[in-house]
Formats: sequence, structure tokens, C-alpha cells
Amino acid sequence: MMAAQSECTVVGQVSGAKDISGDVDVFTPDVIVWDLGWDPTTALESLTELDSGSPPVLALLPDSSFAEEAWLGGVRGLLLRDADPATIVAALRAVAQGLATMDREMGSLLAPNKGRSPTEPLASLTPRELEVLQLLAEGLTNKEISYRLGISEHTVKFHVNAILGKLDAQSRTEAVTQAMRLGLILL
Repeated sequence: MMAAQSECTVVGQVSGAKDISGDVDVFTPDVIVWDLGWDPTTALESLTELDSGSPPVLALLPDSSFAEEAWLGGVRGLLLRDADPATIVAALRAVAQGLATMDREMGSLLAPNKGRSPTEPLASLTPRELEVLQLLAEGLTNKEISYRLGISEHTVKFHVNAILGKLDAQSRTEAVTQAMRLGLILL
């Protein structure tokens, strides 16, 4: 279906996700379109194999019940499997440009104000922690963040740990997701 779209060039197609990192190295795509199938449990586990240097992923889901897990797994685009080709192409363009995109139905599940009352204060991150958080959202490593901000890697680790604590997150991905929900950062 995607090969028939004039805006797309399909560089490879694989069945299953046995060695996704190896497939990415072979095909070197700009964006990965990942149809997670009707039972995405195994595919969602495979998302963790992709490192921060991998191309962004546009996931095609059977329904919105898997949206949060896919989002926490690091995908940058969420659409239902029955999305029309024009919608998929638009999402591919957005994801390739570093934007996050999702089906309207999934967006309401992952909305920034979900679970937070209007009077509840946002996490009290310092301006420097917000800078580090934005760079985390861009997928930079601690070393890259330290270079970009002109601070030591040790200081970056300190800021990352503070961010994780303040956002009650267990991982960098979860911290970025929480920050997006709270409206602290935009991708």
C-alpha cells in the first residue's frame, strides 16, 4: 500500500520483529512503519530493542487499548491499522520531521491534561531541568546533553535523576511521556 504512494519510497519490508535492530541497519529507513498486528504484545516487547539512534516509529495498532504501552515504548506516531493511505503519509511526514502524531481517538487517551485537575500544580522543575528534559525528548544521550549544555556528564545524570524523581518516572521515556502529558514539553 505504501509503495503505491508517490510521496513514499519503501526501502524494505520484514515479517515479524525477530531482529529489528539488524533490519534497521540493513535498510536504513528514515521512518519505520510498524504494523503491530491484531495482537501487538510481542511487537510491543520488540520496541525496546530499538535504541535512541534508531529512526522514529509510526505504529499501526488494532485499537486504542495499546496506545499508552506503544507510546511508552518510544513510538512517535500512533494510528489505527485501518487508517487510509493519505493519513499514513501525513503521519509519516510529521514523524520524519520530529513531530509526534496520533489518531484522534488515541490522542484523547494520551492528552496532556489526562488525570490532572486544572488546579493541580505542574511538577516543579528548574529551568535547567526543563532544558535537560527537552533534550531527553529529542533522544540525546547524557554525553550529547552535556556537550550541548556545556556541563559535565555527572551533572546531566544528576538532573536526569531529579527529573525522574519529580515526575515519578522509572525511565527516561516515561519521564518524557509524563512531561508531555503535563504540558511541560512539546515534541
